[in-house]
Amino acid sequence: MRLLRTRAELAQWRAEQQADGIGIAFVPTMGNLHDGHLRLVEQARNTSVLTSPSVLVSIFVNPLQFNDPGDLARYPRTEAEDCAQLAAQGVDAVFLPSVGDIYVDATVDGTGLEVSVQPGALAEHWEGAVRPGHFAGVTTVVAKLFHLVRPAIAVFGEKDFQQLQIVRRMVRDLDFETKVISVPTERASDGLALSSRNRFLSPADRRVAPLLYAQLQRAETRIRQGVDSVDQVLADSRDALVAAGFEIDYFVFCDVDALLPRRDAGPGILLAAARLGVVRLLDNSRVGS
Repeated sequence: MRLLRTRAELAQWRAEQQADGIGIAFVPTMGNLHDGHLRLVEQARNTSVLTSPSVLVSIFVNPLQFNDPGDLARYPRTEAEDCAQLAAQGVDAVFLPSVGDIYVDATVDGTGLEVSVQPGALAEHWEGAVRPGHFAGVTTVVAKLFHLVRPAIAVFGEKDFQQLQIVRRMVRDLDFETKVISVPTERASDGLALSSRNRFLSPADRRVAPLLYAQLQRAETRIRQGVDSVDQVLADSRDALVAAGFEIDYFVFCDVDALLPRRDAGPGILLAAARLGVVRLLDNSRVGS
């Protein structure tokens, strides 16, 4: 497995793949890898879009998508453990750039760019409202990585569903020659969506945390059955979560494409974000096809 720490090393590796006629399957991450990330790697390796692709994983904690400097400082950096896991998965190369390598003319924290990618209306609600500027940081770094890597495919998880839809829209609107592939959320046996931040849950909060997905599933069933109004279903789930100790940022039902609220019982997606102790949990559940 090759470790690529600079743009020049990445460009050399990419040129080698191109010379051999090998397509690149790309998995962008911020490190601190768990089984959810490894499922993305597995999908990249076994995609039907490419035959025998070279799998490249990036590990870059992107300062532009953090609203809280303290959150950025606390984000776990586990490079040695991550690389060992990726080598065991048969990954071909890992891109480990510095902030200065990604944001060449910016300040040390990645700010001060003259030009960035603005995500538009898809980012106005939910995560975009709670974390202003977050999705501009995501789209900017993903665009830069796509330009540097030039992957045939890129693999993202469905846990961050709003992010996934924004990246898909960016690829479409800006004509990137990269196919975005999504992978269902990887969960613990009790239903909790895997996340790098789960390690910060206290033992008591870890026992409560699966209730977020349980309420999403309960709301999905009730909306699909159509007995109660969508507003009532959402209110009941919010009340149950608050009673269990969650602080809710949002628990909403939206259409899948525009991510705008819907009040009827048709197909859509439930999106939720809530704080439990010091950890902010994010999850979703599809309703219908």
